[in-house]
Amino acid sequence: MTEDGVPRVGAAVLDSGRERVGLVMGHQGPYLQLRPLGGGRGWDADPALVRPVSRAELLSAQLAEVNARSRQDI
Repeated sequence: MTEDGVPRVGAAVLDSGRERVGLVMGHQGPYLQLRPLGGGRGWDADPALVRPVSRAELLSAQLAEVNARSRQDI
């Protein structure tokens, strides 16, 4: 987090507006630009609805991404 409470680029955060974990890719106007942990289409998030994820939440989200990819390879 920066001094003004905005997550830094590259930080993993939970967007409670969408109930998704994403990586901060940048800031555009009043919004944060996020993308899924495993890549893919990004989205804009309201900074008021975003918080840093705990280590356990990050691990859980990463495992979910790996499992989703393994199901698509069948």
